[in-house]
Amino acid sequence: MRILLVGAGLSGAVIGRTLAQAGHDCHVIDSRDHAGGNCHTERDAATGVMMHVYGPHIFHTDDAEVWDYVNRFADFLPFQNRVKTTSRGAVYSLPVNLLTINQFFRRTLRPDEARAFLECQADTSIADPQNFEEQALRFVGPDLYEAFFKGYTEKQWGCDPRNLPASILRRLPVRFNYDDNYFFHRFQGMPREGYTAMIRAILDHPGIATDLNTPYDPAMAGQYDHVFWSGPLDGFFGYRLGRLGYRTLDFERFDYDGDYQGCAVMNYGDREVPYTRITEHKHFSPWETHERSVCYREFSRAAGPDDIPYYPIRLVREKALLEDYVRLAQATPGVTFVGRLGTYRYLDMDVTIREALDTGRDFLARAAQGRSPAAFVHAPL
Repeated sequence: MRILLVGAGLSGAVIGRTLAQAGHDCHVIDSRDHAGGNCHTERDAATGVMMHVYGPHIFHTDDAEVWDYVNRFADFLPFQNRVKTTSRGAVYSLPVNLLTINQFFRRTLRPDEARAFLECQADTSIADPQNFEEQALRFVGPDLYEAFFKGYTEKQWGCDPRNLPASILRRLPVRFNYDDNYFFHRFQGMPREGYTAMIRAILDHPGIATDLNTPYDPAMAGQYDHVFWSGPLDGFFGYRLGRLGYRTLDFERFDYDGDYQGCAVMNYGDREVPYTRITEHKHFSPWETHERSVCYREFSRAAGPDDIPYYPIRLVREKALLEDYVRLAQATPGVTFVGRLGTYRYLDMDVTIREALDTGRDFLARAAQGRSPAAFVHAPL
């Protein structure tokens, strides 16, 4: 079959490779001038630093098949994300761990003592936390919440933390040891030559043609047997039901002679600091040496029609609108919606690859059985 894949990011590349290896003729297009989507990396001409152009991406997974898959196409080197945060004029370690607790409260607590101490700090009257703030107050108490979570969350999401689901905070564990590795996963690393080189390698197959600077036109669909869409779900339908809400990011670049902050990511928890964090890109490639440095101040705001959508909001209004778009998508033959934008979910890179592998295999299985492809292999709701 002739397959059109809209978007040359991880979803389009992995699905395209899966189908091309099965003998299908795949055409990948992207409106941007590079492959890789928001994972795009490029070497900065002035400093030689490998830049994460749309913000940092750290690969981490417990999925051994996905880890083996990416290592087929790139040389991954060890990297652990060790985030720091500046709050009230001091620097602390994240996620909140035993060092953070002892430093913040000026104690020398052992793990069991720290557990008991935080339980005394916590609001135990909150039996079933219903929002982000209640979740924080129940499990870390008001002092840690105010210092590390409240201001940062207000800046990141642009709303009162009481309007956010408790599940957001459940992704930020408190550790009662001195482990400051941000992720728990077995496999963690960075591709030596960046993500764009890896994705180009995935696309490098005789059954795949890739065209950049090529926006999708609905008239294209008639030239193919099936379309995989990794752009915004509402965008495929011309936003006819309204726009789903996203947060976007603005990056303020500045260069520095030397080492600006000594780590890859420095969060800023104080509400009066307008940016959420500063990233120093040479620290994402610790095997390289660069005299000069490139940093980004990162600002979060509501996405407008011409902005790059980063984080789906998925609050009550968006979920109701999403249900309407899902019904519309399921009634639209000839297209499968994939990836972070196509399913309106926040997805880490490893999950994106896992779902792309699943989607490609599902398509092949349905074709072998004479069944129509699914609109969603992984449901947005």
